[in-house]
Amino acid sequence: MHTQIDIHSLQEQVRGLSPADALVLLGDLFPGKVTFSTSLGQEDQVITQMIAQSKAQVSIFSLDTGRLFSETLDLLARTESKYKLHIKVLYPERPSVENLVANVGINGFYESVENRKMCCYVRKVEPLKRALKGQQIWVTGLRAEQSANRAGMEKIEWDEANKIIKFNPLLDWSYDEMIAYIQNHQIPYNPLHDKGFISIGCAPCTRAILPGEDARAGRWWWEDSKKECGLHAK
Repeated sequence: MHTQIDIHSLQEQVRGLSPADALVLLGDLFPGKVTFSTSLGQEDQVITQMIAQSKAQVSIFSLDTGRLFSETLDLLARTESKYKLHIKVLYPERPSVENLVANVGINGFYESVENRKMCCYVRKVEPLKRALKGQQIWVTGLRAEQSANRAGMEKIEWDEANKIIKFNPLLDWSYDEMIAYIQNHQIPYNPLHDKGFISIGCAPCTRAILPGEDARAGRWWWEDSKKECGLHAK
């Protein structure tokens, strides 16, 4: 249904618009078919605030992997309460998790990249595919400066893995811009950010970064591979 021409047309329509205005526009163009995936990170909290304030027709969901920090789950509850909105929570399939643990162990992801990617697939990628089913626009909180992989992305692009158009409204925002927006709008955020946790995922796979380290150095720190879980694979 969506051709390259469709994407180019959307790119032109959102060009020059603020992220909030672009979210409203896409919600109006694709009513009931625009959804936002939040991991409760700082970028995602900014977008959630924009959706709530602008009343954009964008649904919101989050993935609970079963290994999240308690601070992340507490933030989800605080966010729903502050903005009076519902965040749909999806969980991995129980049989898949049980098979994963039976085959590689409860912390088998430390033993190989293959095991880790298998864990990410079961706990994150598969639930994401369920969440995106029937949707036409997938909104994310990706920023270009987060990683080399993300630096090559477009604000609106075709996601081949999930067969959906992806919208990255904060792609060209700097870290400082994001922090200033959070402070100016008193947006709730994960207290772990104040302890050196810049990119926060599952608890056993996330550590605080050291001075001078890349923002995603704290994710899967024991690996030398690209710091991605498969949700945004190119």
